[in-house]
Amino acid sequence: MARIDSFLRLVVEQHASDLHFHAGTTPTSRYNGDLVELPFRIISEGEARRFLHEMMTPEQQAALERDGEVDFAYTLEGAGRFRANVFHQSRGLGAVFRIIPDRLPTLQELRLPPALRKLTLMSNGLFLVTGPTGSGKSTTLAAIVHEMNACSQRHIITVEDPIEFVHQPLQSVVSQRQVGRHTETFPAALRSALRESPDVLVVGEMRDYETARLAISAAETGVLVLATLHTNSATKAIDRMIDMCPEEAQEQVRGVVSVLLRGVLAQHLCKRLSEDGRVAVTELLFQTYAVSNLIRENKVHQLDALLQSGDSAAAGMQSLDECIIRNVREGAIGPEEALRVANVPDLVRRQIAEIPEDA
Repeated sequence: MARIDSFLRLVVEQHASDLHFHAGTTPTSRYNGDLVELPFRIISEGEARRFLHEMMTPEQQAALERDGEVDFAYTLEGAGRFRANVFHQSRGLGAVFRIIPDRLPTLQELRLPPALRKLTLMSNGLFLVTGPTGSGKSTTLAAIVHEMNACSQRHIITVEDPIEFVHQPLQSVVSQRQVGRHTETFPAALRSALRESPDVLVVGEMRDYETARLAISAAETGVLVLATLHTNSATKAIDRMIDMCPEEAQEQVRGVVSVLLRGVLAQHLCKRLSEDGRVAVTELLFQTYAVSNLIRENKVHQLDALLQSGDSAAAGMQSLDECIIRNVREGAIGPEEALRVANVPDLVRRQIAEIPEDA
């Protein structure tokens, strides 16, 4: 048994989300978003190397020395699976392990908008899941794929780095591919996927122009493409995807995206007010004539105002601030957490002040 396994088991028992294991510091867990030191000494450079090397394969060690970092999934009997990133840092080796729950989450358990079930009816186009690092994008994407797998008959191909949640075939056929193990790169996997009769293509992360270009091309061929991005809002996700493209191609891409985009889910995690755990607050944008027109006319910044309007609710959309205020009213999160992630803090502050104390 690798010596680091005892730390991983402890983090699982604490119901934490991550283990931070770095040379020159004390091992630390992330619990409800906060860093908590574990009862252990500072890890020396040599200890960090020994602890991490003994749980890695020779191939993973070679990749670490060649690239300076390596991503992989690690399974610990009786504890679960972990997404691991091991890297070189100024004091020696460091690593972060993210716990991957054994059981697939559902949209209802994650308190995600019921309108997301529209995805099971969509046959093509592009849907983005976005949020800052550590906001639960992978968990949300897994819940969406699980809903599709349970409710429709499709060939779902996922391209991940590494594979996190494992999907067993239900109504659908699910093919999961890991970058570095089953395919060399995201672009290579996307090129291959178009020859594998996909109905749904899940891109673990849209990192660069080549990946974005191939994802858009797949959506143009009639595939439903789901992808994640690191941005704070739906409007920034659209801007980010277009900005990935060379300047001379952005006008054409903007026109294509205005037609292909089916929606964007942006999310943040907030601490629960009266119990352990965190709750996702979300912004949901769906394609409408008005949304497509604003994207095509390069007026994406006006989408925020559209989401605040009453017309958006009729289409199943919601703004982030609307979701935040609802969670405060229901007692799920407190005012301080609400203001921390709000798009327009002054607006949220005023609306929170109007909530009756006995609500």
